[in-house]
Amino acid sequence: MAKKNTPEEEIKDASLKEPKEKSKKKKPSKSDKVKQELEESKIELAEQKDKFLRLFAEFDNFKKRNVKERLELMKTAAQDTMVALLPVLDDFDRAKKAAEDENSKEPFSEGVMLVYQKLHNTLKQKGLEEMVSTGEDFDPELHQALTEIPAPSEDQKGKIIDTIEKGYLLKDKIIRHAKVVVGK
Repeated sequence: MAKKNTPEEEIKDASLKEPKEKSKKKKPSKSDKVKQELEESKIELAEQKDKFLRLFAEFDNFKKRNVKERLELMKTAAQDTMVALLPVLDDFDRAKKAAEDENSKEPFSEGVMLVYQKLHNTLKQKGLEEMVSTGEDFDPELHQALTEIPAPSEDQKGKIIDTIEKGYLLKDKIIRHAKVVVGK
């Protein structure tokens, strides 16, 4: 049988049980709140740090791209001028070729030859290069085929037979494709 407690013992037992119940319903203490806020702050700091690093990397890439674009612009800044001078070079070449012909009545004077060489050398110093086409394999990225003719020999099939208009490069960038006749 169960032993009956006196009213005093019951009160004493009840008072002993109350603190246990209070500890079960434990309110978050100030230190727990601080720890929780610290964890949230750490997470927020990590997110902000990540955003900062990404933004910094993006800005650094922007600077590098900007410098590269400026250098490219400086390399080809004179492209319009060079393209405008190409017909003059073509005319000089035709005049020189005509003067070198044995049946020509008009000689290519020494003064004109000096002007031609000076112009040619100055443009070369600025990065202008002639494309060598005749006898080379046809490359559609470098050449523009105006016509195809039967190849005089088997080894000239697919090769450039004649160059109608020279192609030019400005610092390794094509500014005019060579117009050519290709052997078929």
